[in-house]
Amino acid sequence: MDSTGVHRPRNVDWKRTAALLYGDWGTSKAYVIGLAFVAAGYSAMPIILAVCALTAVVGYSYTIVCRNFPDGGGVYSAARGQSRLLAVIGALLLVAGYTVTAAISGWYAMSYFGVPKHYIGEATIALVFAVGAVNYFGPKHSGSMAVWLALPAVAVVFAIILLSVPHLSVQNLEPTHVSFAENWVAFVGVILALSGVEAIANLTGVMNLDPGSSMDKPRIDRTANKSILVVAIEVVFGTALLGWAMVSLPKSFESGIRERWEDMLRFLAESYGALAFGETFGLVLGVVTGVVIGLLLLSAVNTAIAALIGLLYTTSRDGEMPRSFTQLNAHGVPWLPLAIASILPAVVVFFANDPEALAGLYAIGVVGAITLNLGSCTLNTSIQFHPFERVLLGLTSLLLFAVELTIAKTKPDALFFAICVLGVGLSLRGYAQRRAGLRTVTIAQEVAAAVALESVPDFRVNMATGQTVLVAARGITPVLRFALEEARLRKGPLYVVYVKELAVALPGPLKSTETPRWQNDPQAAQIMYAMLEQGRQNEVQVIPLYAISENPASTIIDLAATLGIDLLILGAPHRNKLVALLKGNVVTEVAKDLPENIQLLIYG
Repeated sequence: MDSTGVHRPRNVDWKRTAALLYGDWGTSKAYVIGLAFVAAGYSAMPIILAVCALTAVVGYSYTIVCRNFPDGGGVYSAARGQSRLLAVIGALLLVAGYTVTAAISGWYAMSYFGVPKHYIGEATIALVFAVGAVNYFGPKHSGSMAVWLALPAVAVVFAIILLSVPHLSVQNLEPTHVSFAENWVAFVGVILALSGVEAIANLTGVMNLDPGSSMDKPRIDRTANKSILVVAIEVVFGTALLGWAMVSLPKSFESGIRERWEDMLRFLAESYGALAFGETFGLVLGVVTGVVIGLLLLSAVNTAIAALIGLLYTTSRDGEMPRSFTQLNAHGVPWLPLAIASILPAVVVFFANDPEALAGLYAIGVVGAITLNLGSCTLNTSIQFHPFERVLLGLTSLLLFAVELTIAKTKPDALFFAICVLGVGLSLRGYAQRRAGLRTVTIAQEVAAAVALESVPDFRVNMATGQTVLVAARGITPVLRFALEEARLRKGPLYVVYVKELAVALPGPLKSTETPRWQNDPQAAQIMYAMLEQGRQNEVQVIPLYAISENPASTIIDLAATLGIDLLILGAPHRNKLVALLKGNVVTEVAKDLPENIQLLIYG
């Protein structure tokens, strides 16, 4: 539930959640096995299996986190219970992770599309700015799109494994020729498949509820467990089998493997397709694989940019970043976070301009955020974990902490990048707090509990008798006059709702130290003051409602159902075709999902 008292719509099922997770975890196969071969050659199999094992452990750990944080379990929410500063550090590490996710996903997408290597950097930068331009209109509902992109990717992976089965062998496997320390560094260098679980943890606030649970006492175990475990099984076994297929290729292929490690799945498709059915079939299968995996990577760029926008907006709403980050464009998108989310990945690509350098930058942010999340959960005594679960979370966080220290020691560029993000982010936080008049003080626990938002009782509207009318306002239009006439005829109150559209994918429940007020919104205030005066003159009780939402249609439906509205009045849409295509039609979405006991009247 957000600060306006309105529940976010829980309409994301396990299939769409799994598809979004697969966009990160599933695509990791596209470059992890290639990086492992670059690091260890035909001795890479133990490293690949170790990455698969870590992925499985982290995946299971996040089923525990999601179960205990049904309203958003990302690092920003989990660490906030321990310390606001710790939560901001975790959020900034995620900013670094999402930035490199967008950069590296775009780079490998260009590789799989077959862009010549000397043009990939420029093409990736152009791609990032193009995705940012599309997000100017707000993020589209990517869950369904992710499903349609994930299914062909799974089919391609299955086809490659099926073609490679007759050729799998241990003949080419070589024992490691280096020390444990060198193998550990190589293992750390190919951990590129973990950020997706943070995105899924942040989505628990919009997941479908388990049967028998309610909005006030939500449980999302079934949705979270299905989505994480199904994808984890595919990723673990798929990565292991594809890694085995890679090292089962004859050693005469070694130069080709090292040259094509950036698009390894396409190379495997071409090689095993040719071995099975000839060169032509191999080339065709390679092209299909390149397009399918490239599109999935392209979707991952969009998801990372949208998540970055939402993360910056949420921290600004909480007063941790400058308030200017909350200023929205005409389509409800925070324009400063949008600019930052588009520019940062492009800058990273420009300076790194190499896939191995990007891989080095990737893990330090993601692993740091996950370490803080699991560590905060371990130390949170208010959560009733099973002893085994608390031990597992603690040991996993310690292992990831060791990985983080190794990255900081062996990859100075990654450490410099993380320090820059943390330094700039914490400086902005200090600036924002000083501008807001905040100073650091220490108070007793009893005082903090007395002034906490949770201690304030919920506000409930006293419903009047008669049939109630709800009208959604976007301006002073004839539909408001018609709604006043209807409310007077029905001798009931008139609710006037103004929904400020927030077209940004939030990484957790919307929280703020202050409740949004229509009096502070010039457009909403103009409507509400006019309607209050008209209601007084015509003896109609007018009740203003104001909400900020990334999904206006769901918010209107939720308000209508919560308030027991008898008649909902909407004005006919007047958007042009391009905006309607990118943003959808609110009237159509409301009509599709409105409960049958509420009448809908579209005034035009």
